[in-house]
Amino acid sequence: MGLAAIPACGNKASGKAKIAIVTNCTDPFWDLCEAGAKKAAADNDVELLFRQPERGSAEVQKPIIDSWVSQGVSGLAVSVIDPKGQTEDLAVVAKKVPLVTMDNDAEGSGRLCYVGVDNKEAGRAVGRLVKQVMPNGGTIALFIGSVTSANGQARPAGVLEELATPEANGKPGTHPQRPELKGKWYGKYFLVDGEPKTDDMVKERAIANARDMLSRIEGIPDIGLIGLYNYNPPTILEAVKAKKLLGKVKIIGFDEDLETLKAIAAGEIEGTVVQDPYNYGYKTVEILAAEARGDSSKRVKGSMPTR
Repeated sequence: MGLAAIPACGNKASGKAKIAIVTNCTDPFWDLCEAGAKKAAADNDVELLFRQPERGSAEVQKPIIDSWVSQGVSGLAVSVIDPKGQTEDLAVVAKKVPLVTMDNDAEGSGRLCYVGVDNKEAGRAVGRLVKQVMPNGGTIALFIGSVTSANGQARPAGVLEELATPEANGKPGTHPQRPELKGKWYGKYFLVDGEPKTDDMVKERAIANARDMLSRIEGIPDIGLIGLYNYNPPTILEAVKAKKLLGKVKIIGFDEDLETLKAIAAGEIEGTVVQDPYNYGYKTVEILAAEARGDSSKRVKGSMPTR
């Protein structure tokens, strides 16, 4: 997407502060966030620039951020894709414009605050769901967009911490019914391959990952597939239906994608742990609008709860 598509910030006629938000990808999760941001922009009399990049790539985010900074936005929020790779650049940005991280953090960036959940604790909540629906243990697989981002690291870690026991906390092993399957034990749960399957936030790849996993573990009793990004539970469900395994595989989700919620109501997905993207958008704009007026009282301290 070319920079020409980025709206200019120099609307001197309005005299309003301009608050810019760039997400980590395009997804219905961010549509909810944008709705909250628009409401906060109206309530706080600021203009909003909101961009969902077409790819979950720091290289795609960077020119958007740089353009907005050069155009003089009054505040900027970023869902950080690669904290290790982006922190240095974001630290430069933070010296020029008030910066908030949202959904994905970069602690060393000089940001004013982070708006989002404690992703480790959110992962632990998913782990508790797994134990509830698979109380006797079983074979599990984790699916997520990336393990580079802060939430991509923390959520799987939280799930596995919740499932682990002192005797089996990432203990390497082979599957008891399928010795060709390598993995790691976390308590009574065997994690196939010992790590999450990533899809780079490409939904077609997410479906392919789920189908491939089902082909490898089909016929094993007590299977649980765990999707940790908004689009993962629906893509897992699509793969399960394609394999005609509905009812034979437990699906545990994250976030409140409409298809996930419909599938929970239909009994096809066991449950999900949700964030509050609408309030993420609202709170982020509220914070940055206040900062533009010299008011730091709206900053978030700590993390926001899951539901």
